[in-house]
Amino acid sequence: MLSFIVRRLWQMLPTMLGVVVLVFVLFNWVGGDPAYLLAGKMADTAAIENIRRQLGTDQPWPSQLWIFIQQILTFDFGNAWSTGEPVSHIIASRLGPSLTVLVPLTILETVLGIALALAIAFVRGSLTDRAVMVACTVGMSISILVYIIVFQYVFAYKLGLFPVQGWGNGLGENLLRYALLPIIIGLAVSIAPTLRLYRSFVLDEVNQDYVRTARAKGLSERRVVWVHVLRNAAIPIITHVMANLPALLIGAFLLERFFGIPGIGREVILAVERSDFPVIKAITVYVAAATMLFNLLADLLYQAVDPRVQLT
Repeated sequence: MLSFIVRRLWQMLPTMLGVVVLVFVLFNWVGGDPAYLLAGKMADTAAIENIRRQLGTDQPWPSQLWIFIQQILTFDFGNAWSTGEPVSHIIASRLGPSLTVLVPLTILETVLGIALALAIAFVRGSLTDRAVMVACTVGMSISILVYIIVFQYVFAYKLGLFPVQGWGNGLGENLLRYALLPIIIGLAVSIAPTLRLYRSFVLDEVNQDYVRTARAKGLSERRVVWVHVLRNAAIPIITHVMANLPALLIGAFLLERFFGIPGIGREVILAVERSDFPVIKAITVYVAAATMLFNLLADLLYQAVDPRVQLT
């Protein structure tokens, strides 16, 4: 196990280096000279050169790349251009609100998706199965903006069950008051595609030879589905969950924007609007690193679910 982890971490280095070089090229060659963005339209040449010295952009490209790598290794990307706040502090302070929404949402989505997919497996091909799939298709066809506007207007504005937007200081207050409606909306949006996907995973296993063997041995249908089928369907489900976790941090920006949640997704949108390159570069690199680490964690979970899986 330890040798596998060390080998995978070693294999991540070339990929991570490629991400770093790509981000460096995009923001330094394609993105233009940041000195002009910071100096403003009326700045003179001396002011622009002074900003270049402060940013280190007056140095050769290899030196700038090495500075960028040092920033990644030390978790210090300097200060945000728009606010002057340290980028590391911005990410650390915005991560909590994002996780307050995304962790319960991911847990509920996964548990409900698995439970409903297994339940549908009992009645596969029936009228109930077809009705659920039609409902999922209709739900997937509706934009998340429609969910947000309707739920916010009806449940928050009209009925007053939730605050329209805002964010508090305590975890309990945020989770039970401010994050509850965004979680419900996120669940309403994600449960339809999740159920369709997990249903396909379960039905792929239902027709396997080991399932027919288990039934031939006299095992109940409930035990066959909830024990044998679930164990094997869990592997693609784990892949799906782990692959989506890093993207969820950025993908929830609409929820964070509409409900005033100071999370990572909202911060990315603000950074793009302000051309705040240090913030964008830092979040891009960290999301790439998180994606690789979650892929490693998925491989470890495979073996925990099914010890027959060989880690290579």
